[in-house]
Amino acid sequence: MCRPGKTGMTGKICTTGKIGGAGRATIFLDRDGTLNEEVHYLHRTEDLRFLPTVIEALRLWNQAGFRVVVVTNQAGVARGYYSEEDVRKLHEYMNRLLAAEGAHIDRFYYCPHHPEYGVGCYKKQCRCRKPDTGMFEQAERDEAVDKNHSYMIGDKWIDIESGFRFGLTTALVGTGYGKEMFDEYQNKDKVQGRTEETKEGLGYFGNTLLDVARWILDREQAASGMKQAVSCRGQAVFDRE
Repeated sequence: MCRPGKTGMTGKICTTGKIGGAGRATIFLDRDGTLNEEVHYLHRTEDLRFLPTVIEALRLWNQAGFRVVVVTNQAGVARGYYSEEDVRKLHEYMNRLLAAEGAHIDRFYYCPHHPEYGVGCYKKQCRCRKPDTGMFEQAERDEAVDKNHSYMIGDKWIDIESGFRFGLTTALVGTGYGKEMFDEYQNKDKVQGRTEETKEGLGYFGNTLLDVARWILDREQAASGMKQAVSCRGQAVFDRE
């Protein structure tokens, strides 16, 4: 397959979300460094380690009715280090582990391409590789996205930029490369890897994914007029209506 890949969840897909005329409230997540520990070209199930608080965060979003989607660049496929089948097997394994903890990811989208180092048809300038928005567009074709109540979360500037381009509220998480990225963001003299889109598009920084989950739930509760707020820790940078 030389187009954006996708894998579904193992088990029942949650359908009790915030669905209206504008679509479904969706949480878009980067994978490596956001959900699991950074491993050089992760593809073996035995190397998978979820980061602290990730399962609890996913469970909160599931319970709140959000659709939870992963969007991940997988250039290891393009480079020939592993296959698309390896990617699918890893994602199925992730959901089996999550199911045992009462959580799930509804859909995984991955880009198997690289513009310079791909093998065969995987070497291409595509629209699905972040910071482009092809994976988000595919997710919206599969089920309409309510952008006013949807979010993109990751640990790199390309995650923030892609989410902003797609019209989402974004959050940088302090795991993976996120703390380094946020320190750079605060240092106005260091702008490497940060475009004007990422500068404008960053909405929130949380030390862990659970911090981000609590901030999102608190924000959504406030938007819906609910008085009971969920406490959160972190630093709000920018709220885009």
